Amino acid sequence: MRRDLCDGVGIARLLNATLVLPKFEVAAYWNESSGFADVFDVDYFIQKMSGYIEVVKELPKDIASKEPFKVDCSKRKGQFDYIESVLPLLLEHHYISFTPAMSQRRDRYPEYARATLCQACYSAIHLTSSLEKKAVELFDAIPKPFLSLHLRFEPDMVAYSQCEYPNLSPSSIAAIEAARADRKPWTGELAQTWRKRGKCPLTPNETVLMLQSLNIPTSTNIYLAAGDGLMEMEGFTSVYTNVFTKSVLLNQEDFTRMHGNTKAALDYHVSINSDAYVATYFGNMDKIVAAMRTYKQMHNTLFLSRKAFAELTSQGLEGAELKKALWEVHKSDFAIGRGFALPDCFCEFEL
Repeated sequence: MRRDLCDGVGIARLLNATLVLPKFEVAAYWNESSGFADVFDVDYFIQKMSGYIEVVKELPKDIASKEPFKVDCSKRKGQFDYIESVLPLLLEHHYISFTPAMSQRRDRYPEYARATLCQACYSAIHLTSSLEKKAVELFDAIPKPFLSLHLRFEPDMVAYSQCEYPNLSPSSIAAIEAARADRKPWTGELAQTWRKRGKCPLTPNETVLMLQSLNIPTSTNIYLAAGDGLMEMEGFTSVYTNVFTKSVLLNQEDFTRMHGNTKAALDYHVSINSDAYVATYFGNMDKIVAAMRTYKQMHNTLFLSRKAFAELTSQGLEGAELKKALWEVHKSDFAIGRGFALPDCFCEFEL
């Protein structure tokens, strides 16, 4: 949500267009219909974007009843020139909705558009006061110091990856199969190739091995920044015993009422303020957390290499030999304690 909103702001500035507060299409993933104002402070956002772009809460009455002209740029490859390709459609139809190009290079925007995008990403997007209060309450409840671990081994995530895992429990296998739909797992040589490309999420047991290879003490306080339904956690919590989750730390009544994206917002707040952040994947959450931590000069950020793990285990390495090899892969980033932000994070100037 944050990434797409930042893109929308940057593109609106490129097109010299007014941005209507987005209605997020989150129902398919989160099974809910909460919107921008449920997560973010609308008035603060509009105020902080003043002078960069005009933002309105609702469409003007004369076009509110019309359907927008839809522009889908998401499948375009390489640099997509919004001014050349989208601006004529905006001038023709006056009201468009668009899906940004996933492969765009934001660092190639003109400086005025980059400044607008950075203002949105790092200054204008704040949680609502009630959600921020809950996020602070959660952060304060976690024993310090602590490591925030973004662990992705939920049924839908595994199903989406199209990876197969041996030795999972029957309940985990059933949950994954129920989430697969038409995304059948790769098999044979294709499965091995897919895994070696780093496409398969680390299991909790694999994550334990990775953390141990980095000599992270088993007494470390770990906050699990993760969605509901994490599988195969028994092996993890039997080794790292000081594990904390929002479902345990928050009032149960409050937690039950929360939407999926408000829970994710809490994980985001905790993760950008934690003493260290370790991610087992490199998805949207990880990219935006790494960018914000770098912007705040909180550099203890590390991404565990799924690709290296797959390659080393395919060579038959295990036990102490595998841990030593994994340490060699990660030791530079880990020893320096320097995470990295988005590849095109260029927001180095003061806002």
